[in-house]
Amino acid sequence: MAATLPISFFSTLTISILLSSILYQATSEVDDFLVELNQSKLVKEKLSHFRVYLHDIVSGRVPTAVQVVKSPTRPNIFGMISMMDDPLTLGPKLSSKLVGRAQGLYASASQEEFGLLMAMNFVLMEGKYNGSTITVVGRNAPFNKVREMPVIGGSGLFRFARGYIQARTHTLDLKTGDATVEYNVYVMHY
Repeated sequence: MAATLPISFFSTLTISILLSSILYQATSEVDDFLVELNQSKLVKEKLSHFRVYLHDIVSGRVPTAVQVVKSPTRPNIFGMISMMDDPLTLGPKLSSKLVGRAQGLYASASQEEFGLLMAMNFVLMEGKYNGSTITVVGRNAPFNKVREMPVIGGSGLFRFARGYIQARTHTLDLKTGDATVEYNVYVMHY
């Protein structure tokens, strides 16, 4: 006498096959969103260097940087946050040619010394770089002679950018807090 399989076995088998098919299709759709590109079509990477002067103006009727969060731990200013839209010029004078703006924020991130967390975009407005940006995020200890911060990306002609900047204080008015800082930017890009 031949043994017969119960109907529930066939139902379970059918449901398993259907579920497997659905899961396979869903998984293949997820894998299809990522496509590896042929890197041989990428242009050669280049290193660019440029120097600009950032004018951080916190005094007067039209400041370019404003404090948005006051420090709860005065007098060391730990916790203070300021937003900035500082002019970038070719020379150290504010009246020299405007080539972009430094837009972002800086926050007092050290309890021991005056150390800032900088997160900013250099938004360029001149020549072939018009509309391109360079993104910088890093630590800035303003009383050190030279400060180095990483370039972590960019847009436009600086897409996939990487590199570093070196900042040097050109002038600092201790009475008003206004400063002019020389930025040397070294950036790898395509």
